[in-house]
Amino acid sequence: MSDIFIGAAPEGPQNLPLKRANRHGLIAGATGTGKTVTLQVLAEQFAANGVNVFAADVKGDLSGIASPGDPPPDWAVKRAEEIKLEGYAPAAQSVVFWDLYGTSGHPVRTTVTEMGPVLMARILECSDAQAGAITIAFRLADQEGLALLDLKDLRALLTYISENSEEIGKTYGLVSPTTVAAIQRRLLQLEMDGAEIFFGEPALDLEDLLKPAADGRGVINLLAADKLVQSPRLYATFLLWLLSELWESLPEVGDLDKPKLVFFFDEAHLLFNDASKELLDRVEQCARLIRSKGVGIYFITQSPSDVPDIVLSQLGNRVQHALRAYTPADQKAVRAAAKSFRANPGVDVAKEIQELHVGEALVSVLDPKGAPTPVARTLVRPPCSKVGPVAPEMRATMIAASPFGKKYAKAIDRESAYEILGKRAERIAKEQAKEDARAAKDAARNGGSTRAAPRARKSTSRTTAAERVGGRVATGLFNTIARELMRGIFGTPRRRTRR
Repeated sequence: MSDIFIGAAPEGPQNLPLKRANRHGLIAGATGTGKTVTLQVLAEQFAANGVNVFAADVKGDLSGIASPGDPPPDWAVKRAEEIKLEGYAPAAQSVVFWDLYGTSGHPVRTTVTEMGPVLMARILECSDAQAGAITIAFRLADQEGLALLDLKDLRALLTYISENSEEIGKTYGLVSPTTVAAIQRRLLQLEMDGAEIFFGEPALDLEDLLKPAADGRGVINLLAADKLVQSPRLYATFLLWLLSELWESLPEVGDLDKPKLVFFFDEAHLLFNDASKELLDRVEQCARLIRSKGVGIYFITQSPSDVPDIVLSQLGNRVQHALRAYTPADQKAVRAAAKSFRANPGVDVAKEIQELHVGEALVSVLDPKGAPTPVARTLVRPPCSKVGPVAPEMRATMIAASPFGKKYAKAIDRESAYEILGKRAERIAKEQAKEDARAAKDAARNGGSTRAAPRARKSTSRTTAAERVGGRVATGLFNTIARELMRGIFGTPRRRTRR
């Protein structure tokens, strides 16, 4: 096991100690300055040291990490010679491809229940009133033992709430049909965007992200995000959900010699765009606490100013590529980035941050004692794998050979809220029809009088309302789940602690 070699500087090799890799990090810089290659370099070395990686491949370029860079490009050979990199040779990494849409990797699914009301409301871009309705829907689902697995379950429950708003409002607060209709339209748009496949079962087993390769190296889990990032809210919320699930699921381990998992969040600004203070506080809480679970988070974005200070303060390892200062706002961002580093008398950060060439970066990491190292202008080492997208044929072959293919390929649609509420409505309709028929029969027997019918309908109405609002699903399993369900940081149910 060795530290992560980022590159060479006049002050000496710039190494990230594995023991401090769970203190999170930031890779920043303008477009085209080398952020993706730096991410690739770090991912390669984490995997070589037996650390699993999860990274979003926003442009498709990162997929080349699955293929050796053979022959390596001239610039990579020149850089290896320049920094005296010994043993530099082409090499591929063990990669598993994932895709929320199920086309460029194994399908990634979760249930609506596991997503939770806070993140579900964010995906749907809900107003405060609409977010309140989503919260009521989740609460009612818990109380009624209704499993929310996919979008049709949530739609059915919202319809149920709208049809019974008067009775439900007495317990949970009024939800207007207009509010429900607005949420239903947003659900329809989400489906039209192709996100319907993401919600359902089998849900992603987080243990599958932690399994090492057969040779003991770490596995790099790549999420195909070129299409996903076109739906920024879904992209950011999915990655936030994944972090939340990892925090909820993994046991406390303290400071390990190396992390269990390193999580790279590309286009990180999408997470914080239009985020409420409540959400920012929760992101900061998750970042602060998840490191004790053996998980390191690395945000990739253009400028450090894209990340709120409350979160930025949690990022101990910094790799800053060039920034351009064309506008007053750009100049302010440069000054802010310069102030975030530990000073080095030999480096004028504010000046050099604008003069860095492609593949150069200002680097400051936590040393073995946990203190930030002085900033150093660094020539980033070249990756051993291919720079650029992997061939589609190779991707398809790797997906077909993956052990996760059979596990996730076929969706499962078990009985849940949609089916339960449908059966309940059908049963109520049949009972009402029987009461109507009985009332009509009594009326005919009484010589056409219909005086007895209203009493029957009134009695039936009371029974129906009680069943709609206060009834429980007659299944002990669902009642147990409803009683024991607890929600974590982002409103997601706590999973059992993994050992």
